[in-house]
Amino acid sequence: MTLSLHGVGIDGSRPVAIGDAFLLSREPSLAPAEIPAHEVPKELERLDAALACARRHLEGIRGQIPAGTPKHIAEFIDAHLLMMTDSALVDATRDLIKERSVNASWALQSQRDTLVAIFDRMEDAYLRTRRDDVDHVVRQIQVFLGAEADTDVLADADVAGRVIVAEDLTPADTILLRHRGVAAFVVEHGGPMSHTAILARSLDIPAVMGVHHAVQRLRQGELLVVDAETGTVLTELEPAILEHYRGRLASFDAHRRELRRLVRKPSASRDGVPVVLLANLELPEDVAGARDNGAAGVGLYRTEFLYMNRDALPDEEEHLETYLGIIRGLDGIPLTIRTLDLGADKQIPDTNFRPARSNPALGLRAIRLCLQEPALFLPQLRAILRSSAHGPVRLMIPMISGMAEVNAVLGLINEARRQMRRDGLAYDPLMPVGGMIEVPAAALMAGALAKRLDFLSIGTNDLIQYTLAIDRVDDTVSYLFDPLHPAVIRLIKHIIDAAASTRTRVSMCGEMAGEPRFTPLLLGLGLRELSMQPGSLLEVKDRVRHCDVGALTQAVATMLDQLDEMPAQALLEQLEVYMRD
Repeated sequence: MTLSLHGVGIDGSRPVAIGDAFLLSREPSLAPAEIPAHEVPKELERLDAALACARRHLEGIRGQIPAGTPKHIAEFIDAHLLMMTDSALVDATRDLIKERSVNASWALQSQRDTLVAIFDRMEDAYLRTRRDDVDHVVRQIQVFLGAEADTDVLADADVAGRVIVAEDLTPADTILLRHRGVAAFVVEHGGPMSHTAILARSLDIPAVMGVHHAVQRLRQGELLVVDAETGTVLTELEPAILEHYRGRLASFDAHRRELRRLVRKPSASRDGVPVVLLANLELPEDVAGARDNGAAGVGLYRTEFLYMNRDALPDEEEHLETYLGIIRGLDGIPLTIRTLDLGADKQIPDTNFRPARSNPALGLRAIRLCLQEPALFLPQLRAILRSSAHGPVRLMIPMISGMAEVNAVLGLINEARRQMRRDGLAYDPLMPVGGMIEVPAAALMAGALAKRLDFLSIGTNDLIQYTLAIDRVDDTVSYLFDPLHPAVIRLIKHIIDAAASTRTRVSMCGEMAGEPRFTPLLLGLGLRELSMQPGSLLEVKDRVRHCDVGALTQAVATMLDQLDEMPAQALLEQLEVYMRD
């Protein structure tokens, strides 16, 4: 009978992968081994030698990273190299060896356990994932201490087309495995913010994270189905189930080939209404996907990755270099750069900021943090302004909750402009400045904000979360996350109408925009600009081209009065009639 394991799905280029399991088990079994006092100096030398070998090993992997691999991936390895000099790990291990006269392998593992326990107790989700870094670094050092004989099991392994099953994967492993053609990852630890998940998304590898005891429950070489859409791993496959998933893969490939025909087709409804389809970018390397899928521009470039997995803040020149690379890649289509949205679940290097222990999403984050930490914010503002001299650039402010924040940001932008004129630096004086509407207060103030800003963008992920007072990553309440809740739909309609009253451009850049099932509703509500992950562009374009926008507008206007009584799914089903040819 088919066995089903569950975790968190991370979509790669395909929603499903089928392949033989390749189990990667690396759990060391170490017991404390006392050593004579006179051997302590020799054991310290052995630890230092292992550290040196581990550093050389990582440096060698960094040097083997194939050309064209995203730049940030090497930065994961750099972070691990830095950790090999961190006193909390290295000096504490040396102290254990000296104080307790124990061998280096056990002392290192003991300090690893101490640090992991500290991270595991942290409420902040991002900080908890830093336990992964400790594990990765300790494993590398243990290799050269001789504690894990099987750690180099990947060195000569044939993993092409196979599903890697592991407790965790180091960034170095993930990079090399991708270039060896693995089919998917199944990982016991980590969630959607873990390093493996971030890399899997970036490298287009389907994965399921948080599959507890996967290494113990799965067998080497057995055939697996990895369903990244549902976060499911299937084994002991019955023939009918295996055939079903093979059919899904074949259908998916055929459907994607069919959608490719739409790349150069106009993005307009059946009744001739143009709809602008833009791409969301997580990383500069996503530009190729945006262009390949026919994006009319970038509606949201998230800049947080510039700040993560590093020990110092990016300076103005690093910001500028990154933005100019994206502008060159976009070749003339517009770029919307969102200023940094850090502070809720993302660590910030080299500042006095400390995340809130409770309700971090309601604490000092995004524009609130930027206004409190000008040294963090001003280099980015100047870099965005400077980049605007080289292509069509828009600046977008996240998490606005009131007019005071908008006025403060506009004041800082004007000050940056004065500085740049003084320094003889070029910028576009007409660069549009807009704001994200993702807080109910901002939604209700949309009319006033539209008069002050050049454009608005609806961030549905947070807008839904804050409106319904639920944490969408908390699996005890995430079932309440409902984009079709009457309050959410009414807020979206209010924002659209408020922007229309002042002829201000309004778009949507949350996940709702990239869900094809919502496309008829959003067009009927009045949206004419949607921004989404590049992989969703052609699917949404196909839906747009089948819509009758005039009829949808009338139908949705009627349905707005029935929201409280009409089940959400029934609303979507009624709109399908306006999708028929």
